[in-house]
Amino acid sequence: MARKLEKKDLLKNVVKHIDIKKYDSTEIIDAMREMSFTSRDTARAADILMMMVKEKSCTNILTLAGSTSAAGCMQVYVDMVRNKMIDVVVSTGASVIDMDLFEALGFKHYIGEKENVVPDTKLRELYIDRIYDTYIDEEQLQVCDHATYELANILEPRPYSSREFLWNLGKWLHEGHGVKKDSLIQTCYECGVPMFCPAFSDSSAGFGIGLHQWERKHAGKPYVSIDSVADFLELTEIKMAAPQTGLFMVGGGTPKNFAQDTVVCAEILGHEVPMHKYAIQITVADVRDGACSSSTLLEAGSWGKVSEKLQQMVYAEGTTVIPMIASYVYHNGPWKKREYKNWQNIYKNK
Repeated sequence: MARKLEKKDLLKNVVKHIDIKKYDSTEIIDAMREMSFTSRDTARAADILMMMVKEKSCTNILTLAGSTSAAGCMQVYVDMVRNKMIDVVVSTGASVIDMDLFEALGFKHYIGEKENVVPDTKLRELYIDRIYDTYIDEEQLQVCDHATYELANILEPRPYSSREFLWNLGKWLHEGHGVKKDSLIQTCYECGVPMFCPAFSDSSAGFGIGLHQWERKHAGKPYVSIDSVADFLELTEIKMAAPQTGLFMVGGGTPKNFAQDTVVCAEILGHEVPMHKYAIQITVADVRDGACSSSTLLEAGSWGKVSEKLQQMVYAEGTTVIPMIASYVYHNGPWKKREYKNWQNIYKNK
């Protein structure tokens, strides 16, 4: 009689995050520059990121949507922040909480299978969540939910921008609650890099802060809430103060539009600012559905958001090209002449 499948049988091969510091992609990027199709687009994206990092006065914004953090690129983003390539992060809740905080608490993502290899009904029985071919332990993810609940309970009960809440979460990790010491949240806190999550509730943070609010409301007590409009104004403040800005966008979604819209918001506030000077988007989204995730950077130019001169769409699944682009810039070293922007310091409530 065959042994019954157990959780430990599936959660055993850990996803290993690629370390761009160990692999120099310069030769392959240089070769791809003389090729065609996505190869040439990837090389041009690397060249534009080089320009963004070389321009010391340019504030570079990383936007994250999708699951590349779970799939092996988590360390890439940490290294980009730590090595001054990125000055601001805008992310989905999944990338920053369900994936990054999840690993900061000592948990792992696991190499899994695609559909129909192990039935998803069986995964549900075992309390395993699937992201395409990656597995997560749901019971561990609930610990992640609880971490945001714990933080909400110790903060002063009032509205917070997601930037302010994440700064406090980075501080909480830095002060000893983190098991993995180089999470993106903690690294941003240590480097003075603001993180924004415009759809914060669409993640474990929604469950944790939701439980906090539920209990406080029923006890007749004040509670922590997230002010998404404050997020928008705070990011726009950076756009208004920065001489130039560049976008490195992984996927699309709310983070992409949120970062681009700061140009329009600044105008509404009575401040004329330049369009984002540089823009790179890595996506597999199809433009024909009219969605923001798939809209081209040229289309963004019609809204006055992105300059058309130094932009590049790369139609590729992110884990295949992001490490090469980031490695190229890291090993060519323009970040060595940059300083941390410390945009976190412009806010009164740190």
